[in-house]
Amino acid sequence: MQKTTPSNVIVVGGGVAGLSAATFTARHGLDTLVLDSGESILRRNAHLENFPGFPAGVNSRQLLDLLEEQAETAGCERREATVTRVEPTDEGFAVETDGDDRLRTEYVVAATKNAVGYLEDIDGVGTIDRGTVFVDTDERGRTGVDGLYAAGRLAEKPHQAAVCAGHGAEVGVTILEDDDRPFYHDWVAPEGYFTDRGRDLPPGCEEIDGAEQRDRERQSLDVMSERFSEPHPAPQETHPSLDDE
Repeated sequence: MQKTTPSNVIVVGGGVAGLSAATFTARHGLDTLVLDSGESILRRNAHLENFPGFPAGVNSRQLLDLLEEQAETAGCERREATVTRVEPTDEGFAVETDGDDRLRTEYVVAATKNAVGYLEDIDGVGTIDRGTVFVDTDERGRTGVDGLYAAGRLAEKPHQAAVCAGHGAEVGVTILEDDDRPFYHDWVAPEGYFTDRGRDLPPGCEEIDGAEQRDRERQSLDVMSERFSEPHPAPQETHPSLDDE
C-alpha cells in the first residue's frame, strides 16, 4: 500500500471531469487523490475541436496531459489504479483498488464515464440504465449518499469534453460548499483591486503586482510553447473492440 493517511477527496477517474474536480478541491487546500485507470475516452479521439480556447482544435492526449499537470500543480496527487470497490464507513469511505490498496477519504467523486461496478454495493446510489448506465444525481453531482458525488458523463452530462470539464469543476465547488468552506472564487486580481477599496480578499482570490503578473504570463507562455512545440508523442488509442480484430 502506498498511502495510509486519509485523503479529504478521492477522485475515481482521470478524464476531464475528474481532473477538473480535483484541481478545484486541491487548490482550495483539500488533500486530493486522483485514481486513474488510464481509460479516458479522450485517448481515442483523433483531434478535439469543440474545447474552448483552441480555435484550431487540440490533440486530446495533449489536453489530458495539461489537465493532469494543472491538477498536480494545484497540489493533487495522481496515481494509476483501477478502483474495485467503494465502501461507506463511519469516517467517510474506504476505496479499494486492483493493487490491494484500501484508502480512506471523506469525499468520493465518481468520474469514470459509465463504469459503476465499484459503486454497486452502496445503499442509496441510484443508477439509470439507458443502454448505458449512469449514476442518478442532482444538478450539482450529489448522489443519494452524503459525501459521494458523480461528475461528467457518469452523471448523465452530454458527451462533450467541455461540458464534462465544466461539470467536474462544479462538483469540486459543490464539495467545498458542502464542507462549509468559504466561497471559492479562484481569481487572480490586479494589485489593489479589493484592498484599495477597503475590502478583504475573498476566499480563493489573490492580488498580484505588475511584475508578478508579467512573470506569470511569461511562465505560462513558456509552458505552452514547450508543450506545443512538437506533435504529442502518445498514439491515438483504439476502441477495445477493435483490438481483437
